Amino acid sequence: MQDSHTSESTQKTIEETIVSGILSAKIRPGTRLSENQLAALFSVSRTRVREAMMRLETRGIVHVSPRRGWFVVEPSAEEATAVYEARRVIEAGLLRSMRMLTGEGREALDAHLNEEKSAMAAGDRQRLTYLMGDFHIRIAELSGNAIIVDILRDLTARTILISMLYQSEFHAAQSHDGHCRIFEAMQAGDFARAAELSIEHLDEVETGLDLTTRPDPLSELRSSLSLPPKTVSSAPAVRPQKPQIQRSN
Repeated sequence: MQDSHTSESTQKTIEETIVSGILSAKIRPGTRLSENQLAALFSVSRTRVREAMMRLETRGIVHVSPRRGWFVVEPSAEEATAVYEARRVIEAGLLRSMRMLTGEGREALDAHLNEEKSAMAAGDRQRLTYLMGDFHIRIAELSGNAIIVDILRDLTARTILISMLYQSEFHAAQSHDGHCRIFEAMQAGDFARAAELSIEHLDEVETGLDLTTRPDPLSELRSSLSLPPKTVSSAPAVRPQKPQIQRSN
């Protein structure tokens, strides 16, 4: 039983280390994850690594390529649209279900927003990337629903991968202002308004993506050879119309 528990803990450690690397923008879309290297890093067998990778695959974080190995996913434009739609539904629904913001919750979110300000002042984009995603996860944690937290963490990781592929500019101040408006509504006890603001915030972020741009499949080799980057664009695509989400008055 102890060995089984240890194996499960190791797999979870591998999974969460990779997800954390994505959340902090240290691991990029398309990154190859070598079973041999991960086994050496975590001092486990390749079987344990493979089991962890299979679990990450079910979470939409990695995929396996025959005879090539495991890779971090590179979400398509269609997948990007679906991820943002899922986040709108989950986050707005979560906020509408909340009834109060505890003093502890208020302090946690206020401290987080101050961290965002500090990271902006320092120009620490990597730290900001992590904080911008973590704000939404912190709200989910206030619900006490571990399932929602896990789902939102995975969706946030996929959102960051989407941003690295399709976001040409990083609008930290705009995202921070959106977070502040959501927090203000929560402090006022107006969770219906906070839900509306969360939808508006995600709409703003998604609008800043260029989903007509396709990732360069040779980017890693191109960088290794010190060749200039190449942007591969497809014909402008019409985004599918988003279903209307009922908003509270």
